[in-house]
Amino acid sequence: MQQHDTVIIGAGLTGLSTAFNLKNAGRDVLVLEKQNRIGGQIRTYTEGGFTFESGPNTGMVSFPEVAELFQKLEGRCQMETARESSKRRLIWKGSSFHALPAGPFSAITTPLFTLADKFRILGEPWRKPGTDPDESVGALAQRRLGCSFYEYAVDPFVSGVYAGDPMKLCTRYALPKLYNLEANYGSFIRGAIAKRKEPKSSRDRLVTKKVFSAVGGLQQLVEALAKNVNIITGASDIRVMPDSEHRWRVTYNGGSKVVYCNHVVTTVGAYALPELLPFIDQALMYPISSLYYAPVIQVCVGVRHAGSHPMPAFGGLVPSCEHQKVLGILFPSDCFVQRAPDGGALYSYFLGGARHADYMEKSDEEIRQMVLESFHTMLGYPADVEPDLLRIFRHERAIPQYRNDSGLRLASVEAIQHQFQGLIIAGNLRDGIGMGNRIHQAANIMLSMS
Repeated sequence: MQQHDTVIIGAGLTGLSTAFNLKNAGRDVLVLEKQNRIGGQIRTYTEGGFTFESGPNTGMVSFPEVAELFQKLEGRCQMETARESSKRRLIWKGSSFHALPAGPFSAITTPLFTLADKFRILGEPWRKPGTDPDESVGALAQRRLGCSFYEYAVDPFVSGVYAGDPMKLCTRYALPKLYNLEANYGSFIRGAIAKRKEPKSSRDRLVTKKVFSAVGGLQQLVEALAKNVNIITGASDIRVMPDSEHRWRVTYNGGSKVVYCNHVVTTVGAYALPELLPFIDQALMYPISSLYYAPVIQVCVGVRHAGSHPMPAFGGLVPSCEHQKVLGILFPSDCFVQRAPDGGALYSYFLGGARHADYMEKSDEEIRQMVLESFHTMLGYPADVEPDLLRIFRHERAIPQYRNDSGLRLASVEAIQHQFQGLIIAGNLRDGIGMGNRIHQAANIMLSMS
């Protein structure tokens, strides 16, 4: 009979970070993963001098736990923060990319926003707070900032982060820090000023908001977290059931393998939970399992001889009002070293999302042509220049959409965990979708179990 203190379902970033933390605290941990590989959506490829990701490209040092995790992994994995030039963010308008304002002069001169909204923003600190706790990100942005700020700043930002529709995402769940600025300070600007003035501990100062990856790609982070952790891959048909004698009984591989444990942590997608936890009442599970995930197609494009690249930046985002075929383009080789051969460039295109879920039905050749069109028109490569690398990755359930039903989902999670002690439902169905959120959640799981 196999016994462990904790069984973690899923070897993505949340599961591996949780396992790493618990093992470091002396806990007996087993990770079960249905795939034949670890990392979840994180996967790094190296091909022809290009190093590219098929899933997340970057994270942000948005919590101290992110910096602390890399400190603990020193010698196994090194954090790589993006170059200073990556602070430049581009927005497509008309027929070219324009930099988002980074100071007073550029804020005045930018063609992205209307003159009326540029003046209107001056009154933001005195604008009345909203009264709808479930106000959408889009409605909040229009109310406080104006339509042009919504169209050319907030809308493309939400497309870049969530691949979603800002009119359908609930601010207090999708962007809680933004929501709290208005809720706690009455204004984005007043709140931001107040937050900057707050005294910070040495731990608070670890939150640099810098964009990060790992030297050699994010796969290095995955492998470092997994080292010396007991992981079983290819574990099919995983089922979790309460057990009166051992608290929890976990079976896999058609029931032929059985593990008993005191704690179970699930980190799988919300859609996988009904099958994984068959003992949960359907009415209680539905608010969780019905969570919608936006599909995303990522296309990695490499050029060996990029010529003079005129736009060093983190990347370019495309507002939905511009009616283009791509959501945005990241510039990984502008952010990090050794992502392309010397003199070359690497790009990550994103297509589909919640607004264009039908793109998943397009053929690889159709996707390729859409990307090539953007490669020439948006990035300015001559018509006779073809990419040296073009790889297509499809993610049917890429990014969960935190909509107005999020409160019901979180209440169901809380009710299930209260009813079944020792069960923790984690993953990106709650607590944020970014890599920093995943690492932060894993740290909190360890604290809750200590």
